[in-house]
Amino acid sequence: MPASPLPTSPLPASVLDLAPVVPVVVVQDAADAVPLARALVAGGLPAIEVTLRTPAALDAIRAIAVDVPEAVVGAGTVITPEQVDASVAAGARFLVSPGWTDVLLEAMRASGVPFLPGVSTASEVVALLERGVREMKFFPAQAAGGTAYLKSLAGPLPQARFCPTGGIDAASAPEYLALPNVGCVGGSWMLPADAVAARDWGRVEALSREAAALGVGAVVR
Repeated sequence: MPASPLPTSPLPASVLDLAPVVPVVVVQDAADAVPLARALVAGGLPAIEVTLRTPAALDAIRAIAVDVPEAVVGAGTVITPEQVDASVAAGARFLVSPGWTDVLLEAMRASGVPFLPGVSTASEVVALLERGVREMKFFPAQAAGGTAYLKSLAGPLPQARFCPTGGIDAASAPEYLALPNVGCVGGSWMLPADAVAARDWGRVEALSREAAALGVGAVVR
């Protein structure tokens, strides 16, 4: 396996504070990774979650880490310790999981990079808080109760902060971003399938710019 690329800037202290929107990217062809990442960054979305759902994912992470140093590339859909190791070796600078177990949590903690374990219930949130984890992915956001559920968690569990992902689009993102316990949202609406298939990176950049603007004013709650 090739040596891990050296990051050009320090690891982020918090994934939640990198940008209001984290693009959730499914890369089918690793050759698309660099121009896609450049379009996202040019549009104001530097944090890029490449999901481990395709054979091209690790190569895509490696290419972005080397050729798009202004991006902060991470790995999503991380579900095993082996994927944690492979992702970090490829250059991932943060990790995101759809859920968690103690084994996976310890592997992510040992990786040395920031991570967002996935939760969808209050009990899972409490269990992570007991383990010293305060930043989490709320998934699947819309199906698990959406903004109403997150509002309900903010009262008894104000110390938990979330990146909701799953079913969020440009219309619903501002409502999430206005919540006091939401640091950012994850989504793919700035990467429409037809634009990616056509390699229309100009359209991706324009949609990314619109997504980045959704956070303007949302940080004052």
